[in-house]
Amino acid sequence: MHMIQVIFLTVLVFFVIVTIHEWGHFYFAKRAGILVREFAIGFGPKLISFKRGETRYTLRLLPAGGFVRMAGEDPEIVDVAEGQTIAVKITGDSVTKLYLDRLDERSGVIRGEVVAIDLERKLSVTLDVDGEQETYRVHPQALMISKGRETQIAPIDRQFGSKTIGQRALAIFAGPFMNFVLAFVLVGIYIQLSGVTVDNPDKILIGTVEKNMPADDAGLKVGDEIRSINGEAIGIDTEKVRAIITASSGKATTWEVLRDGELRTLSVTPELIKLDGEETASYKVGISYAYPTRPAKFGETITLSGEYMKSMTIAIFDGFKKIVLGQFKIDDLGGPVRTAEVTGQIAAQGITKLTSWAALLSLYLGIFNLLPIPALDGSRLVFLGLEAVRGRPLDPSRESLVHFIGFAMIMLLMLVVTYNDILRLFRGEH
Repeated sequence: MHMIQVIFLTVLVFFVIVTIHEWGHFYFAKRAGILVREFAIGFGPKLISFKRGETRYTLRLLPAGGFVRMAGEDPEIVDVAEGQTIAVKITGDSVTKLYLDRLDERSGVIRGEVVAIDLERKLSVTLDVDGEQETYRVHPQALMISKGRETQIAPIDRQFGSKTIGQRALAIFAGPFMNFVLAFVLVGIYIQLSGVTVDNPDKILIGTVEKNMPADDAGLKVGDEIRSINGEAIGIDTEKVRAIITASSGKATTWEVLRDGELRTLSVTPELIKLDGEETASYKVGISYAYPTRPAKFGETITLSGEYMKSMTIAIFDGFKKIVLGQFKIDDLGGPVRTAEVTGQIAAQGITKLTSWAALLSLYLGIFNLLPIPALDGSRLVFLGLEAVRGRPLDPSRESLVHFIGFAMIMLLMLVVTYNDILRLFRGEH
């Protein structure tokens, strides 16, 4: 696979996984009637930005996630104080634009000093215009314009906090849920692409070949049928393959494989290698095994997808357990750089392997976001649960502070692991 294709597929995997997560938040927020101000992929400076309807869609520089900014979550609107001079543009019978600066440059507007204004409940503004007070109705989608920026007002019924606990919880949970749905679909696609093992297989095949390992150097290929090694018939005995490799003590072994109906004889010299997690080194050639497959039926695909999801979930929680128990080193953690590196390596192995990996990443993102860590969706659901128990919301400023601290800690950890990833790349480690 060409490098450009690998890079494209790597970027595509991250884009799809993050976008489907944020789309879950976006869709259910819109269904609840919440004003969604921004749908963003990435953080930091904007690279691409355009507005459709009420929402601005942005692609940002740092590809470390995304966000959906809903009205009422943050103090995103400029306050207008009594006594301030503003200009309003009236269309029909209501105010559609409120100008807060550069008033002399505005045409077709009414200027006046604010006597009273309510942009959340009454949706009205009273101005003193040349000594006379006039009250104007404000359109629920009116724009406030200040310093060249347009911000749509958010009536109270369009704000996140005005919705029921159930509606808010659904808008938050929908992000991780869509990652679970995507993972299930991708696993199903993977099963359709790879097939299922036939009953009573009569041969073993080479499932994967690691780059720059003896099998790769010798010319073994994925899909080769292993007929014999050093003259010993293999059949379906993978243990015999391992035993012959171990007994070789690093000497060349003769492999007879069937490829495209043609028998080929190759010389493979095992190497003494110690992998992460192994206590001692052993002789290896760098392959995994596979059995002949057949197309999966629809029912099998659904059942096997559920089983794959279960096993992947258990593996993810085992990883979390090791982190909680301190059974890891900081170098064991990988950030966006290492994840992108691994994704690129898997993309080079073909679309089938990449589909399985993308499913794992999507499942991981969904589970991780549901952890009760400040700034993550799980923490926000915890606050909603406390609100349901107490019968009233917690102090919004305190909740925001908790999420801010959590976000800062996550970003700090991200910087540390990214720094390690970059050092690892320069040292040539994998």
